[in-house]
Amino acid sequence: MYRIDDNGNVFLVANQLDREAADRMAATFEARGHKQMYWVEEESR
Repeated sequence: MYRIDDNGNVFLVANQLDREAADRMAATFEARGHKQMYWVEEESR
């Protein structure tokens, strides 16, 4: 899961989660109402 802040900086927040857990985590962070945006990408193998 990644986040981008209001200055355009991208950060890896969590990795090695299954898709469902990552989506839940992103939704939890998004619900906090910060300016950051969170999204999930699959890891390349």
